[in-house]
Amino acid sequence: MSNRRSIIEDRSFLFAISIIKTYKCLVDKEKEYILSKQLVRSGTAIGALVREAQNAESTKDFIHKLSIAQKECDETIYWVDLLKITKYLNDTVSKDLTSEAMELLKMIKSAILTSRKKLIPS
Repeated sequence: MSNRRSIIEDRSFLFAISIIKTYKCLVDKEKEYILSKQLVRSGTAIGALVREAQNAESTKDFIHKLSIAQKECDETIYWVDLLKITKYLNDTVSKDLTSEAMELLKMIKSAILTSRKKLIPS
């Protein structure tokens, strides 16, 4: 809800770039069009939702937008796992994407919990 860029914004933006590069590779080299489209949709939605949350109308709105980002992040991990198991992604790429998604998930959950505490009267 501030005008300065947060670490979650920066990391989710960089993550989206990694997802897009992975998507391009999956389409160009592997000719995989279905799962990769799901991956790029959920993986880039995280940063967009984090950006939206920065302009939230209220703390509740902020929490709501980050909660959706949290779901998208978890969905992205699912698609990475599925692409790995089906041998479309190698171990290195899948580990890197999963690791960064897990870090984003932790940061988003932490921001949600901190914001919820603000809603509780002391």
